[in-house]
Amino acid sequence: MLLFLIVACSSSSPRQTPTVTSSPSSTGPLTEAQFKALHELPTAGPATRKGQQIELANGSKAYLSLPAGTGPFPGIVMIHEWWGLNANIEHWADRLASAGWAALAVDLYSGTVATDRDTAMAAMKAVDNTKAMATIRAGLDFLATDPRVKAPVKAVIGWCFGGGWSLQTALAQPDLQGAIIYYGRLETDPAKLGAIKAKLLGVFGNKDEGIPPAEVDKFEAALKQAGVTAAIHRYDADHAFANPSNPKYDEKNASDAWTKVLAFLDGLRR
Repeated sequence: MLLFLIVACSSSSPRQTPTVTSSPSSTGPLTEAQFKALHELPTAGPATRKGQQIELANGSKAYLSLPAGTGPFPGIVMIHEWWGLNANIEHWADRLASAGWAALAVDLYSGTVATDRDTAMAAMKAVDNTKAMATIRAGLDFLATDPRVKAPVKAVIGWCFGGGWSLQTALAQPDLQGAIIYYGRLETDPAKLGAIKAKLLGVFGNKDEGIPPAEVDKFEAALKQAGVTAAIHRYDADHAFANPSNPKYDEKNASDAWTKVLAFLDGLRR
């Protein structure tokens, strides 16, 4: 079983049940301040989600958020942190939809949403790698074929546990155009990385003890040796610094990383 090393991907609040609606996002790309404000959830009343829950062809559940207007839209599969498909990830889906992407957050935990480390660790260890990749593949197929999306361009993004899976998806899916890795477990063998056809964007924190700078150095060198088109960005920040629900959230660096993500996604569409 492939285990993904996770450090400090903590969320300060449990998941709230989203309002199920098919209304697409109607704003431009959310700024870091707007995104942070989404995490200040009300204690009562409806949750602030814009997407809806759907079922994929393999029977797994996912959260879909659509841009304003009519498709085709570029599509992006999102892979959650080790906490599971929680409010933070749903907010990320809405944020990516605000930037013009049909965002589909898949669930590799079969409905489990952890609010403590023991539950998160158990859920992560229970992941069947073959089934997980089948779920991600089902998500990519959905984005390509759903009449609301019909994605001409497909990408994947993930954070910590999901960041590792984002890289694994790029290794396994040659029809992918882009992969974004937020501080996820890395592969440093150039022979294996040579299978990647997608463009890569990596976001890492230099204070991350689980994925230290030396490991990112090896990854970057291996990508170059393998001839993979990649941009690696490093910040003076901790693991999970881009999650406003995390005590180690770093708004300034998260904002800069979001700018890099937007530029990367815009490049995929050209």
